[in-house]
Amino acid sequence: MKKKWKITLFSILGLAFIFLCAVGWWAWASVKEIDKAQKPKEESRFRQFEEKPEYKPPEWEGSERVNVLLMGGDDRGLREGEVPRSDTMLVASFDPVSKKIHLFSVLRDTRVEIPGYKDNRANTALSLGGPELAMKTIGNLMGLDIQYYVYADFQGFIKLVDALGGVDFYVEKDMKWTDNADGNRYDINLKKGQQHLDGDKALQYVRFRHDKLSDFSRTERQRQFLKAVALKLMDGWNLIKLPDILSEVVPYIETNMTSNDMLKLGTLGYNSHQAGSAQIPPMDLVFDENVNGSAMLGVRNRDKLKEYVQEVLSTDDTTVEETPGASPSASSAAAQN
Repeated sequence: MKKKWKITLFSILGLAFIFLCAVGWWAWASVKEIDKAQKPKEESRFRQFEEKPEYKPPEWEGSERVNVLLMGGDDRGLREGEVPRSDTMLVASFDPVSKKIHLFSVLRDTRVEIPGYKDNRANTALSLGGPELAMKTIGNLMGLDIQYYVYADFQGFIKLVDALGGVDFYVEKDMKWTDNADGNRYDINLKKGQQHLDGDKALQYVRFRHDKLSDFSRTERQRQFLKAVALKLMDGWNLIKLPDILSEVVPYIETNMTSNDMLKLGTLGYNSHQAGSAQIPPMDLVFDENVNGSAMLGVRNRDKLKEYVQEVLSTDDTTVEETPGASPSASSAAAQN
């Protein structure tokens, strides 16, 4: 699909899985740090938005499917009171019955219906009405009730990866891009091959989108790196260090979860497995669209999109599972053993 894409500055993916997949039996030691993630109104970056009953997310009772919207935004250069767009959006969906987790990455330029506003790109909902409007908008698009959100920025992602001691990952191609913002601090310069990514290099990897498929390939890379982060976080030593890891990253995130919500989700995540991941919208349902001079991604059939989400949720891909970020030779060897 030929299209000029605006440069996206990715913020964070794996950070939310601190709460969702790796708290487990050690969570009790981290409650003091977890409590800090739910910011009081006066400290929230979203404090200017009024809570509206029509945007209020449904409560999770514990027995039904629970969905979490993970958002990353670039806070650099914002003036007082400005809110970034959610240039990275994923939905983590947990089924307490089957113990399956599915991940969906939402293309940010998807044209969506935003309640109370004109149709616009999916990533504008956050800046128009805050997290609750973003949850409502993405939930309507996918046909899901979204109960929770987690938002974080660049520094949170860097701090997380560094706190984990870096992540071993296979970079599938040379990646190079010059970003003149902030004195070229966020330039991208990675070489193809298996390597150890610290926070800065990991951010370069998940932000890169300057290839033929642009955001389509970027979201796939993000999902793969998220798996690698979750696996590293599940390592026994990192579980022991969890309170210290949380203290590093919590200042950079916001969520509507209470510590009790996080502990319940953490326990569920710890006892579940990732059953699949997908892009929203899928390639066969998306097309280039121009709306009042703005380039967007149209959805051919929104009902079919919701059907696709349910099809993905009914699958389990763990029968053929490769280690995220493993080199092709390593993956082939694992398959033969």
